[in-house]
Amino acid sequence: MDGVAVALRGEQGAALLAGLVLAAAVQAQQVAPPDPVEPPPAPTQGDVTTLGEVRALKPDDEPLDLYRFKNPVQVQPNRFSRTWSEPPSPEQVSMSGGYLMMGINKGLAAAAQGVNKLTGGPDQIQSATARPPPELTDDEQRRAQEVCVQQGGCPAPPAR
Repeated sequence: MDGVAVALRGEQGAALLAGLVLAAAVQAQQVAPPDPVEPPPAPTQGDVTTLGEVRALKPDDEPLDLYRFKNPVQVQPNRFSRTWSEPPSPEQVSMSGGYLMMGINKGLAAAAQGVNKLTGGPDQIQSATARPPPELTDDEQRRAQEVCVQQGGCPAPPAR
């Protein structure tokens, strides 16, 4: 009797599935087709619309970390800000030869700065100064103009 009940349930399931497919097909046939949408008229020369100003913002350099602590207090720069430097990261230490080499280099730099101060020598880093543009003397300008005239036409020299 158990096998007959399973067979009847299987037939009922198939009949139910066929009924659902038939109902979906009937409902699909009853849906009215949508009205055709007319394209918007082409704008004339005077009716052209323009967008407002669009600004692109540079994304943050660091990815957003929702669990990182953000200090609500923003401290303004003060007299200690210019002498404070962040300690190097382990990656920076390993790339520059380790703590021992960093200490040696820092000591050498301090010694060189002290020697420069004692001897009055120039700093290791100097600001750039532009030299004035080269100017010809009156005699050089006269000779250049003569050569130019001999070669076939140059503009008149600028008046001083």
